[in-house]
Amino acid sequence: MASKFQNRLVGTIVLVAIGVIVLPDILDGQKTHYQEDLDSIPIKPEIAQNENFDVLEPEEDTNELPPSPVSATVKAPSTESSSTPEQVTQKKPQEPLEVEVKEVPERNEYKDSAWIIQLMALKNADNAQTLIEDLQKRGYQAHTKLENGYTRVIIGPDVSKTKLERQISELEKITGSKGRLLKFKPLNP
Repeated sequence: MASKFQNRLVGTIVLVAIGVIVLPDILDGQKTHYQEDLDSIPIKPEIAQNENFDVLEPEEDTNELPPSPVSATVKAPSTESSSTPEQVTQKKPQEPLEVEVKEVPERNEYKDSAWIIQLMALKNADNAQTLIEDLQKRGYQAHTKLENGYTRVIIGPDVSKTKLERQISELEKITGSKGRLLKFKPLNP
């Protein structure tokens, strides 16, 4: 004998199945069908028989090559010329010119022209990146440099030393860290 729960479960399943199958047809009502008006495309367009078409004949190509190879004759040099072929071939080869190599001392034009502020060195690179983004939003030219496991926060480079000296006090108010003014070395920043 089936339990009350099984009877209820079977009854519920039957009711749901009837609802799913029968109710949509009853509630849907009269269906309207839409049909698009299509015009058929003719396979071959009809051409009127009385129309005359001009037939163009290909023009002859006047830029054709001659059927046989072209030969050219060169006149022998006249004897009236001041130099003979023997004289031309007997000219002395020129001696190579001496080249003076001057050693130019390597000058670093930008050696003392730029400055940076080394603000701080942080162990956590994420904190350094957050600080860089904040300083860049405030208008500072901020960068990071990885060195010996630390991430250094650098402001600059700038050619004006006095401008960076003024920025040190502003940066101290913002970050709480007093930076150092250093010379910028572009080959080893």
